[in-house]
Amino acid sequence: MEGTRRVEHTRQRIIETAERLFAEHGVFSISNRQISEAADQGNNAAVNYHFGTKADLIRAIVRRHAEGMDRIRGELLARYDGSTELRDWVACVVLPVTGHLAELGAPSWYARFAAQVMTEPKLRELAATELGEVTLLRAIHTALHRCLPELTAAVCAERDDMARTLLMHFCAQRERTADPDWPATATILIDAIVGLYRAPVSGAAH
Repeated sequence: MEGTRRVEHTRQRIIETAERLFAEHGVFSISNRQISEAADQGNNAAVNYHFGTKADLIRAIVRRHAEGMDRIRGELLARYDGSTELRDWVACVVLPVTGHLAELGAPSWYARFAAQVMTEPKLRELAATELGEVTLLRAIHTALHRCLPELTAAVCAERDDMARTLLMHFCAQRERTADPDWPATATILIDAIVGLYRAPVSGAAH
């Protein structure tokens, strides 16, 4: 039992250290050896031992935060069940992220890490695969799209992508400040993303 706790403590320390270093310096600028050293692991191969590859470590970071955000999504889905208001469903997209960041306290590193993951195609695909089983996320987007019958599926998908990019990069920008105001940030983002979805579609974009 003691050995299991020690292993779990080591894994969590490595995850937290890797997330901070990735957020500060970039995922591809940091080696597994540097993470092991920064996490005060005597064995420089500790990351490889506990996680295998860098991709496996990134998946572990994504999973760690996905659990907290999914709990908030569940609460919001219960609150807005049956709503036909676009703003309610946009809130279900935004608030799990800003709410989770608020729970993490300051300083936090997740938004900056996630923004970098979104920028790199291979990392984005890796994270998307990890989050693909988040059924609550799919349910939110299904309900959101029902509020936009005038948009084709292709346009909805493009705007989903734009909304996610705006959400994570704006949160990353706010996360760099000493004391982010996450409720105010959420309101700003909801306003902007509702406008994004409601924007008219030109003929060339159909």
